[in-house]
Amino acid sequence: MSKHSRVGAIAGAVLGCAVGDALGLPYEALSKRRGARLLGPPDRHRLLCGRGMVSDDTEHTCMVAQALCEAPRDPGRFARALARRLRRWLVGVPAGIGLATLRATLKLWIGYPPHRSGVFSAGNGPAMRSAVLGAAIDDMESLGYYVAASTRITHTDPKAFHGAYAVAIAAWCARREMDTPAEFFATYRRATATEPPDEFAALIERVERSLADGVATEEFAKQVSGERGVSGYVCYVRRYAWSR
Repeated sequence: MSKHSRVGAIAGAVLGCAVGDALGLPYEALSKRRGARLLGPPDRHRLLCGRGMVSDDTEHTCMVAQALCEAPRDPGRFARALARRLRRWLVGVPAGIGLATLRATLKLWIGYPPHRSGVFSAGNGPAMRSAVLGAAIDDMESLGYYVAASTRITHTDPKAFHGAYAVAIAAWCARREMDTPAEFFATYRRATATEPPDEFAALIERVERSLADGVATEEFAKQVSGERGVSGYVCYVRRYAWSR
């Protein structure tokens, strides 16, 4: 991979996160029906006077990118750099912060090291900030170490790591123009071959089967989570709910 393609992939991961984040933010915590009635389709920025605003999703992505620049070859140093940024970020009293991320960052403030600050949670915080890692890191084993370092600062439930790793692998594949679902699933399986099966692995298999069967995304979401819709959990299936 050339330096140019890496730079473009990183920029795309950050900008893509920011654009999607700003489009979706006004709909947060609204049901699909209520969001459509109040705001219409999410086809333009509409938070304030036709402009959008990013949330902690984009802020975390930028912090991960900055920490990676500071420590491109040392996951431990990367974790410490990210932890410093999270502590400073909390001082600004960010809106919409998840409970797990709040608790973990408070633990960082009272002296916990980044490898012990996380709380048991399968929230989506690690997943929302991991795409930039997949865009930037070539070696799959190193990518796993960095995703793990980023995840355990705030979340220790293995499902949180698996969700973040899946997002990072998707970005890794996209950078290489491996754009088909089959290429992603094959890459994901190779990368996680030594991991024990869990609920997230079972959900990935259901996603793959639904695509093969031609099930629409909206219909699959209903099958998985019922009327609850999209949640703040990286892995939500009917009757299961893991603390955020």
